[in-house]
Amino acid sequence: MSVKNLPAKNEEYGTKDYWNQRYSQESDGDFDWFKTYSDLAPILHELVPDKSSRILMLGCGNSKLSEDMWDDGYHNIVNTDYSDILIQQMRERHSEARSSMEWHEMDVRDLKFDDASFDIAIDKGTMDAMMTAKGDVWDPPQQVIDDCNGEVSETLRVLKPGGKFIYLTFGQPHFRKRYLQKAGTTLEIRALGEAFHYYLYIVRKESS
Repeated sequence: MSVKNLPAKNEEYGTKDYWNQRYSQESDGDFDWFKTYSDLAPILHELVPDKSSRILMLGCGNSKLSEDMWDDGYHNIVNTDYSDILIQQMRERHSEARSSMEWHEMDVRDLKFDDASFDIAIDKGTMDAMMTAKGDVWDPPQQVIDDCNGEVSETLRVLKPGGKFIYLTFGQPHFRKRYLQKAGTTLEIRALGEAFHYYLYIVRKESS
C-alpha cells in the first residue's frame, strides 16, 4: 500500500468513495490488515475444521485471506465488498485458478443472501472501518452504532444454527462487546500477539 493511498482523514475509511478510488490505484496489489493467513491458519483450522464449510467473507477487500484459505483447501468461499471496482478486479484475478470462488458487490449491512445459508462468517477489519467516524470512542455516534449493529444482525441472520462469526480486530473488548453480545449467541474473546495485541471475537449462534 502506497502512502499516497492513505486517507487525509481517518473517517474516510468509512466511505465507499475512498475505497473505490484506492482500489482503482491498486488494481494489481493486495493488502492485509492485521494478521496474515500463516498467522491465523492454526486458529482457523480449529474453528473451521470442515473445509467444505460455506464461508462468507465480510468486506473482503484485496486481502489474500480468501486466496490463501482456498489454497489450503477451503473451496466454498463467498466474498463480498461494497466496492464494485474491487469486486470486478478480484473476480478477474481469480477467474482461472479459483474459478468457483464467488465475488459479490454487497453491503455487509444489507446482505442479499438467504437466512441460515452460511456455516462461517469472517470479518477482518471491515467493522473497524465503520468505526472511524468522528466522535468519542466511549460514546460513539449513532451512525456507528447503527452500522455495526446492522452488520452483526445481518451476519447472524445468514448464519446457520451452530454457525460462527469470526471477527479479527485491534479493537479492545470494552469497545466491541456492545455490538457482538446478542440474544441466542455466545461470545468468546481471545487476545493474540505479545507486544501488541489483536483480538479475535468468536460469536457462536446457538443450535436450534
